[in-house]
Amino acid sequence: MKWRVIYLKILSVVGARPNFVKMFPLTETIRKTKHDHILVHTGQHYDINMSDVFFKEMGVEPADYNLGVGSGLHGYQTGEMLKEIEQVIIENEPDVVIVPGDTNSTISGALAASKLHVKVAHLEAGLRSFNKMMPEEINRILTDHCSDLLFCPTQVAVRNLKNEGITNNVHKTGDTMYEIAFMIEDKVNALPRREDIPDEYILSTIHRAENTIDEKLPKIMDELGQLHLPVVLPLHPRTKNMLKALNILEKAEEKVIIIEPVGFFEFSKLLKESQAIITDSGGVQKEAYWHKKPCVTVREQTEWLETIEAGGNILANPGEIKEKLAIMLSKEISFNEDLYGYKDTSSRILKILETLEK
Repeated sequence: MKWRVIYLKILSVVGARPNFVKMFPLTETIRKTKHDHILVHTGQHYDINMSDVFFKEMGVEPADYNLGVGSGLHGYQTGEMLKEIEQVIIENEPDVVIVPGDTNSTISGALAASKLHVKVAHLEAGLRSFNKMMPEEINRILTDHCSDLLFCPTQVAVRNLKNEGITNNVHKTGDTMYEIAFMIEDKVNALPRREDIPDEYILSTIHRAENTIDEKLPKIMDELGQLHLPVVLPLHPRTKNMLKALNILEKAEEKVIIIEPVGFFEFSKLLKESQAIITDSGGVQKEAYWHKKPCVTVREQTEWLETIEAGGNILANPGEIKEKLAIMLSKEISFNEDLYGYKDTSSRILKILETLEK
């Protein structure tokens, strides 16, 4: 016999800063109900600038569990998370486990729940870069194929799942990051302008493993240093370590304005006040689009094909950054405000969760 769940016990697994951001609107929506929500932080990002600062600036309580897994090779990290998350699920017996994004925390949470026959809901389902050399692509595919509920940000994501034979319980709900951009807009606008940042600049983020190698990183830094405006680069720990290993950190500091990683509010402020974006991040491509900033993505593929098709984003190899930026700045871009759906995505998701049967 099946019965409809009245009050849900929801367990969410986060680990990297983008996960925290994606979950925040949904966490706040759940908090206003009688549903029970348990937040598990795997500790995948353990640097205070990369994780703890988000909880503080958003004014939310710390996670209920911090597994403290930390960094490591993919197999070690995923295995440790899987082992720890499994115990948390057994202890709490949730009705559903929500996993956002495409990190090792995401696939670990999905595998742990599915093997315990607990329903899995994938937030940001259906994304594909079609490049299996990217660890995130493997995480996306595997998570989608073991999920019971798939919350897609766009119609392209829905189409990707259909092409893989996944059609049941697929929902186009919009993007929670789009929702949060408007939730925090007043707070971001109220932040004072940094005195160490010029009036006009290009904002860049470079951190992906495929770009932080000796064949690519020096070329990227050279290109950034040749642009017509100064480049502001919040430096990811991985990128910083590689610049040091290559003995080019000091040279890089002469070419671009390197700053420490910043919180989500401050990064949003930097993005909104920039003239253009150069990134290899998935989320930043979207943020650039809905803040109407031309974007150059230093990758061979992107999971956010909508931004390319809409003309707000362009792909570039490391040696093409200057050329591709000139293209983006020379054309008129018509930004579509409806591309990423709704400003009430979290409410839409919760209504779907409330239809769960046991």
